[in-house]
Amino acid sequence: MGEVLKRDGRREIFREEKIRKAVDSAAREANVKDARRNEIVEQVSKTVLNSVSGMDEIETNEIRETVLRELRSLEPSVHEAWEMYDRKRGRI
Repeated sequence: MGEVLKRDGRREIFREEKIRKAVDSAAREANVKDARRNEIVEQVSKTVLNSVSGMDEIETNEIRETVLRELRSLEPSVHEAWEMYDRKRGRI
């Protein structure tokens, strides 16, 4: 995977760790227990990596949609926590 195209036009190197931290934070906010939280982080990270594999660049919104789609099916409470965070930051 190459670069992520940010909303403001900047580019940065794709880093899986950013996805993992964001999902972990949302799962903590949703009060998901440690073992389940780790499962969710692993599954979402794997899904995102598979979806971006072989791409030279991807927009942040595409990554976000992949994460949310996966969270919606795995753990709706984490999906809701992620969206609440986005609403607070004015992203949706």
